[in-house]
Amino acid sequence: MSSIDPRAIIDPSAKLADGVEVGPWSIVGPDVEIGEGTVIGPHVVLKGPTRIGKHNRIYQFSSIGEDTPDLKYKGEPTRLVIGDHNVIREGVTIHRGTVQDRAETTLGDHNLIMAYAHIGHDSVIGNHCILVNNTALAGHVHVGDWAILSGFTLVHQYCHIGAHAFSGMGTAIGKDVPAFVTVFGSPAEARSMNFEGMRRRGFSDEVIHALRRSYKIVYRQGLTVEEAIKELDELAAKYEQVELFRQSIVNSARGITR
Repeated sequence: MSSIDPRAIIDPSAKLADGVEVGPWSIVGPDVEIGEGTVIGPHVVLKGPTRIGKHNRIYQFSSIGEDTPDLKYKGEPTRLVIGDHNVIREGVTIHRGTVQDRAETTLGDHNLIMAYAHIGHDSVIGNHCILVNNTALAGHVHVGDWAILSGFTLVHQYCHIGAHAFSGMGTAIGKDVPAFVTVFGSPAEARSMNFEGMRRRGFSDEVIHALRRSYKIVYRQGLTVEEAIKELDELAAKYEQVELFRQSIVNSARGITR
C-alpha cells in the first residue's frame, strides 16, 4: 500500500506503485509514474511526462520534470526518465528534454544528486554518479558512470564528462573531460587522474599504472591529440580501462580539456 499524506495533491492520472510515500504539500502531476518504494518528501513538485523507478528518495523543495526554459522549447511532449535507487536532495531541479535533441532527460541508477544541483534538458547521467551541492549542468550534457562533480561545478551545454572523471570545487567545464581525468579551475584544466577513486573501486595496481602511463602520453609528452590517440593503441588493446579512456577522447566533438 502507498502512504500518501492527505495534504499532498495527486493527479488522478498519476500512477503510484505499492510502497510509494508522498509527503505533505507535494504535487504529483498528470502523466507521472512512480515506482515501488520511492519516497517523495514534502513540498516536492513532480511534473510529467516523468517516469521514476524504484526505491528513490526525493527531498523537499525539489522540482522534477518541469519544462525547460530553453527558448526553442514550444511545449512539445518530452519526458524525464529516472532509474532506481537514486537520492535527490533538497532543492534539486531536473528539466525534461526537447524535441530538437533526445526529447528525454535521463538519470540512471544509484546516483546522489546533492542540494540545489541542476540537470538541464536532454542531459544523460549514468550510474553511481555524484553531483555535489550547486553543480549545474546545461542542456545536452552527458555524464559517465562513477563521475563525481564537486560543489559549484558548471558544465557548458553539449559537454561530455567521462566515466570515473572528477572535477574540483568551482570548476567551469567548457570542453569534454575524458574518462578517469581530474579537472580543476575556471576554465577547467586537466591535473591528473582520479586514482583515489580507482583504488576505492578496486582497480588493480597494474590497471592504475597503465592508466597513469596513458595520461602521460596524452598530457605530458607534447603530442597532438591525434598523435596521442595513436600512441595509446597498444595499451588500449591490453587494458579495457585504457580503451575507455582512449574512446572518450576519440569520440569527443567539443575537444578535450587539456
